[in-house]
Amino acid sequence: MLILYRIYQFTIYWPILLVATILTASLTIIGSALGWGRSWGYYIPRLWAKLFCWLTFVKVTVKGRENVEKGKSYVFVANHQGAYDIFAIYGYLNHQFRWMMKKSLEKIPLVGYSCRVSGQIYVDNSSPSAIRETMEDAKKQLAGGMSVVVFPEGSRTFTGAVGRFKRGAYTLAMEFNLPVVPITIDGAFKVMPRTAKLPHWGHITLTIHKPIEPGDEGHDLNRLMEDSRNAILSSL
Repeated sequence: MLILYRIYQFTIYWPILLVATILTASLTIIGSALGWGRSWGYYIPRLWAKLFCWLTFVKVTVKGRENVEKGKSYVFVANHQGAYDIFAIYGYLNHQFRWMMKKSLEKIPLVGYSCRVSGQIYVDNSSPSAIRETMEDAKKQLAGGMSVVVFPEGSRTFTGAVGRFKRGAYTLAMEFNLPVVPITIDGAFKVMPRTAKLPHWGHITLTIHKPIEPGDEGHDLNRLMEDSRNAILSSL
């Protein structure tokens, strides 16, 4: 069965997704140039992400959608099990957002530029002025009910275990007084761990936890980080 799956991937899956990726990036750039980046920068890549899951026979189940309100801004924080975290969240969160992503990803041909013009937030920690510019970009994107999604571990896990969280997403939440919504991603490590070159069929579960308000019950930055991490761990 696995051999047939690999043959399918090389003959059907990869060619379709290569074309779909180029088309998605191109349409996003065109839409952004026409002033439609806010919607085209989300809905077109959302279809692209679902296509990745459909074509690799990856089922995504979402729990806890009732915990977030449509049109409200949040800082979503999620554990980072593998490459399919991106496709699962993009395709199935069903809430307008922008990614906070490593600036190095801007170098990806065509895709990096499409992310830039559609308002994805590249994180630059090279200097205090660059950090301030990142925060200003985030502030602009968060207007009007837009949210952001961050992987506070910073990179994919090697073992499947949840790593140490970094402070950036929580600093953003506290500065703009935004609720932090933890998301548990479970199953993506089996679909495509960091060490794998090809995905495997499987089932990913997204659990959207209740928002944590930065100002509630004395939530300082450290407690905000701890409580959101514990929430994520509770559904693994």
